[in-house]
Amino acid sequence: MTATVGDVMTTSVVALREEADYKQIVTALHRYRVSACPVVDQDNRVIGLVSEADLLLKLTDPEFPPGLERLNWRLHQDNKANALTAEQLMTSPAIAVHPWAPLSEAARQMEQWQIKRLPVVDQDERLVGIVTRSDVLSVYERPDADIWNEVTKVIIDQEFGLDPDTMEVTVRYGIVTVTGSVEQPEVALRLLARIRHAEGVIGVRDRMSYPRAN
Repeated sequence: MTATVGDVMTTSVVALREEADYKQIVTALHRYRVSACPVVDQDNRVIGLVSEADLLLKLTDPEFPPGLERLNWRLHQDNKANALTAEQLMTSPAIAVHPWAPLSEAARQMEQWQIKRLPVVDQDERLVGIVTRSDVLSVYERPDADIWNEVTKVIIDQEFGLDPDTMEVTVRYGIVTVTGSVEQPEVALRLLARIRHAEGVIGVRDRMSYPRAN
């Protein structure tokens, strides 16, 4: 079974109300040792994310760029430099993910937006948890024995209809080595691709015998 965000997320979340002031935000980040917090409205719906980077703008004194760039800076960055509440400081809308989404979706969002954590929301956009890069990577802690069982009993036997007794599968530190004979090269290649995307698999070593293109 593919791991979902709900399987690894943290349900005890440090969240801030939109009216939280600058000092309250700093205190929350420091006390709970987090670098960012989701911001929620009165219905617990996620409306943004406030981070240490947002707070640091108040301490910086950047040079004003000229012309239209200067105007754009004053309309955006200057607002945050003078912001007093979470609503004024936060980045909005927040990039969020649902608990039923596969971990690969959370990983894609984090990579695309270059962020370290995602608020997890239900179908009504209410906050139910938070998932971090570390949570997503925890899938690679899956025991080798569990991977072996899935590859042998589920993928090879049930999904591909091959006889697992005619194939040898070993798993060591998440790396799967497959040995055996398969008559059709397309079946062998699809099998290897499927194993590569099994939960917790770090790499696949192809030791199978099948017709190969010249």
